[in-house]
Amino acid sequence: MSSVITKVKQKQIAQLIEKGKRLDGRELTDYREITIEQGIIERAEGSARVLLGKTEVLAGTKVELGEPFSDTPNEGVLTVNAELVPLASPTFEPGPPDENSIELARIVDRGIRESKAIDTEKLCIEPGKKVFVIFVDVYVLNHDGNLIDASALAATAALLNTKMSKYQIEEGEVKLTSGYTQLPVKKHPITVTFAKIGNKLVVDPWLEEEQVMDARISMAIDDDGNICAIQKGGSGYFTPEQIQEAAKTAKEKAKQLRKKLGW
Repeated sequence: MSSVITKVKQKQIAQLIEKGKRLDGRELTDYREITIEQGIIERAEGSARVLLGKTEVLAGTKVELGEPFSDTPNEGVLTVNAELVPLASPTFEPGPPDENSIELARIVDRGIRESKAIDTEKLCIEPGKKVFVIFVDVYVLNHDGNLIDASALAATAALLNTKMSKYQIEEGEVKLTSGYTQLPVKKHPITVTFAKIGNKLVVDPWLEEEQVMDARISMAIDDDGNICAIQKGGSGYFTPEQIQEAAKTAKEKAKQLRKKLGW
């Protein structure tokens, strides 16, 4: 019986969107309510929890000493991981990361990296030898759609309150000392995701909208309103006009969100 109800509801969602309306009362370009809490994991160097409607995501950061990549000897390292906690959705299974969690981590990573959010040169201690490595771990605690935007917000919010240990170099060895300094964050990327349902684009699709969408596109926008990363998902396609429409709306939404969040 539930699958019949679901199909009826899916048809209702699609029909409403065709008329420019949504089942939850939002306009096509409206986000759900957003709540961000920072510094909630005591033992992490930085952390944030994001509620996007009923979607809940937790991000924590860890800062360690490591070696730089050979092609960027003067820069620190950023690495992002995402975990879809089985309790968050009946569709999430325990075990190693699947393609969905890998894609989620990659999109979040790309938005941070391509926007130059972190001044990675300031993470360099000894060129080619020692740098700070920033680990960002994203945990999806409840899945009600649009994990990408919620995870990207949580990761950026966690980076913004991340502290790094002070250090000194003694006899060629790096020694961590008491005290902390803020992670050098210089940009605040915001990722805006659209679902294509029929011929309409909707911002911040919730779970039942994702179940009827033809395709998905996410755009990371930096502080200057530039698109620094784009990721498409789903088997459907976007026309050039729809991509232009998405780009224009994404820039407007990012500006609004950044103002609301004080970024």
